[in-house]
Order: sequence, then structure tokens, then C-alpha cells
Amino acid sequence: MSGGLRWGVEPICRTLEIAPATYYDAKTRPPSARAIRDAMLLPILLALWKANYSVYGRRKLTKAARKAGHDVGRDQVARLMRRVGIRGASRAKKRFTTHSDSTAVRAPDLVKRDFTATRPNEKWVADFTYCSTWSGIVYVAFVIDIFSRRIVGWKAASTMHASLVIDALNMAAWTRRGVDIDGVICHSDAGSQYTSIAYTDRLEEIGAAPSIGTVGDSFDNAMAETTIGLFKTELHRNPAVLADNGGHWRGHDDLEIATCGWVSWFNDERLHGELEDHTPAEVEAAFYSRQQDAA
Repeated sequence: MSGGLRWGVEPICRTLEIAPATYYDAKTRPPSARAIRDAMLLPILLALWKANYSVYGRRKLTKAARKAGHDVGRDQVARLMRRVGIRGASRAKKRFTTHSDSTAVRAPDLVKRDFTATRPNEKWVADFTYCSTWSGIVYVAFVIDIFSRRIVGWKAASTMHASLVIDALNMAAWTRRGVDIDGVICHSDAGSQYTSIAYTDRLEEIGAAPSIGTVGDSFDNAMAETTIGLFKTELHRNPAVLADNGGHWRGHDDLEIATCGWVSWFNDERLHGELEDHTPAEVEAAFYSRQQDAA
């Protein structure tokens, strides 16, 4: 039995030296403007958070809400996130998959940790990672354009042979079809897949210049490492995604389908802090718009 029912409102108010009218007024008072606005915003913010793989923290969720036309403040978003118990994703430490071939001829490092570019298809970075599933390990390779952070190529496979990274490179060339990519620098680590003859031959065929960093040094391929970290956090290890997937990835097929959706979101919808909270698609569209205006 609650205290109010057991002792009565008036005795409690006398003991606490509070007028009974204050209690009754609080019970009958209409919701405040803030409470009404919170009630309206809460489902909107929750829907935006879920629509973005449940990974946005208060800063990006605020940006996403404003982009969707809602007038919200960061502190308000943080308060409402705490109310419903949601938070942004945090990345785990990376495990290395690089195994170099000491007998292979390595290309020089043409990037030298300068992960900046003045236009699309000036520099690409490439790397791959592994993902555990019920049916075994699935390897996922990526090719990223440094200028826009756009994932231009990717591939999921059950082995980490050279074909894995070649297929990702082929997708990148296909994605950029109709655009001059001759001379693009394609930078990777010193893994044997990237020093293989088949991979270097394919680079030459599409007119790309190979560039290779040092073994086991994530700083020499930092942008690719960052993208892979986001992929692992926002998709492969994401509790919200796993909950919808029965708690674990079944195998290659369901992870590949999910990766396809994540890459599309990453390129077209995800807000990137390094891009001043624009998407890769917006950054490239703005670049080509400026080119047309200058022509």
C-alpha cells in the first residue's frame, strides 16, 4: 500500500509543511510545454536512431533530427536519449589480418599517411577484415575513395585469397565507370593479397598506381582501418542488428546482404564528422556541381 493511501494526503502534507492544495494542483496541472514537446520528439528521435543502425550519439542524432526538419538542441537530445536508455556506438580494438609475403615485390608508399585528396578518384585505400559467423569466418574487403570517404568497392567471401581483393577492386572500377580513373593511387597494406601478381596486374589494367604501406602499421592505412572499424561496430558487432538477426550471423549470405545495405547507408545517408556531417554522396555531388559551374 502506498504512503498516500495509508496515511492520507493531509497528514503527510502537514508533516512536510506543504499545503494540500499544492499536491492537488500538481496532480491536475496540465503538462508543461516542455513535457509536450518531449513527448512529440521522443518517438521521432528513437525512430531516427533505429533507422541509422542504432549507432548515433547525441551529436549526430541532433544533426540528423535537424536535417529532417526538427528544431532540437543537443542537450535536449542527450536528455531524451538518457530517458529511453539509448546511446551511440563505440568501437572495439582491431585485430590484424595482414600476412605479408616476404618474396613479393612491393610497390612504394605513394600516400605516406597523407589521407587527403582534392578530387574523387585521386586516391583510394583498400583493406579487408574478418567476421565470425555460425558457419565459419567471412572476409570482407573494401575500397574507399579518400576524397569523399565513399566505399566504391567491396566483396564478402569465405576465403582471403587474392580474388577477394580483386573482386572489390573490380566493383570500384565498375562503380566509377564512365569517369576517368587513370592514375588513381590505390593504397593498401603489405598483405600477400595486395602484393599478388593477379592484383597488381588488375591495377595496371584499370590504370591505377599501386601503393603499399608497412606491415602491421595501422597508421599507414589509417582511413581504411577507420572504415573497417565502423563496419565492425555499426554492422557486424552491432547489438541492434544482431538482435534482428537471431543474435548471430548465420553465414556468408546473410552477412553479404546486410553489408550491401550498410554500404548503401554509409555512402548515401550516414553523417560523417570528417565531412562536416555531410554524406559521401553529398560531397561528391557538390564537387561535380562546382566543376560544372566553373566550366
